[in-house]
Amino acid sequence: MQEQAIIIKGFRDGLLVTLDPNEVWQELVDHLANRIDENSTFYTSGGGRVTLDVGARPVTRHELGSINAMLDRRGLMLVSVMTESSTTLDAAAALDVRANLTNQAVTPASAAKEIEISSEEDGSSGVMIRKTLRGGRTVRSQGHVVIWGDVNPGAEIIAAGDIIVWGRLRGNVHAGANGDESAIVCALDMMPTQLRIGGYITVAPADNRRKPRPETAFIRNRQIVVEAWK
Repeated sequence: MQEQAIIIKGFRDGLLVTLDPNEVWQELVDHLANRIDENSTFYTSGGGRVTLDVGARPVTRHELGSINAMLDRRGLMLVSVMTESSTTLDAAAALDVRANLTNQAVTPASAAKEIEISSEEDGSSGVMIRKTLRGGRTVRSQGHVVIWGDVNPGAEIIAAGDIIVWGRLRGNVHAGANGDESAIVCALDMMPTQLRIGGYITVAPADNRRKPRPETAFIRNRQIVVEAWK
């Protein structure tokens, strides 16, 4: 295996380990283990925190668990995964590892070109996550984001488009993150820690005694307003 298959760099949170998406997974894990064993003091210094960048490779729960266990045996901690795959995102959630979705596209471009969708309406790109986002998780998308579940306090969603939460919204959300002030945020129960649309920011009221109801947040007259989701 070529050395370029595994790239290790210093990172703000410790070490950033980038894995070649075309190599056999177990060979990558074994090779990374050998590199760590050759200079264990260097890799465990600074807290031994590891962020794993797997790119577009879909990593299963078993595969992510194998590298997590390997790192743990060597005194290292897998704190975050950077991915373009919803499969990897689900695997990280199952193992309670923070994950950042770095690209909304989860289908290879070559495969996407072979699929034709007939519709009278224009569509738009986005990502759908069928899982509750726990505290510490971050989802980023250059399209829309739909969460089929809750967004817990400490979780964060940053989307260039709209954000729709089919559940309780308690974390931080930023719709229209690239400056789109026409973006909206919808939730079945809207009580975010912080809500941003474009360059506008608001927070939920302190009174939590109200009855939960579906609501939509959008910009009107240069401020964020929240109305019933109709």
